[in-house]
Amino acid sequence: MNQTTDPEEYFDILDEHGNKTDRIKPRSEVHRDGDWHRAVHIWIINNQGEILLQRRAPDKDTHPNFWDVSVGGHLQAGDDPLTGAVREVKEEIGLDIPPSDLQFLCEHHSSAQPHPGFINNSFYSSYIVRTDKTIADMAKQEPEVSELKFVPFSEFKTMIENSDPSLVPHSVDYQALIELLEPEFGEK
Repeated sequence: MNQTTDPEEYFDILDEHGNKTDRIKPRSEVHRDGDWHRAVHIWIINNQGEILLQRRAPDKDTHPNFWDVSVGGHLQAGDDPLTGAVREVKEEIGLDIPPSDLQFLCEHHSSAQPHPGFINNSFYSSYIVRTDKTIADMAKQEPEVSELKFVPFSEFKTMIENSDPSLVPHSVDYQALIELLEPEFGEK
């Protein structure tokens, strides 16, 4: 999802229960008006149990320079969550992944107003992807992502437990991710 390109993205408008309303609107109007829409989060986990984090670019309209989910983005009008997730992974970090590599993590919704004139009412579908790829194999999307890093599970868990102020708040995702990975990568 590139906010700096000329053609504006269009989103399906949802009702408060997450059902499509058969209306679409441009991204700028959706966030101005606080319309409900869909988004995806994809957490990339390597074979060592490290979680990929991306640093949001300094000119992002929300949470600039914060560490965030490996890949995230809005669904474009007509997208289903798997299609949107595959596209976002390709756009943001340059990896081609088949939909079958996406493991469902959780679904939730949130409402936030990070600053005046910007309301983010989103229904999220969150997934994990396990990979042996390294950061050298990835191509970050320059206007969106300023940095990528893998963080060991124990460090990530400590960041969450300490409410690290450098992280974009995603409490539902964080809880689900820790619950899923703790048996595999947590302290024995």
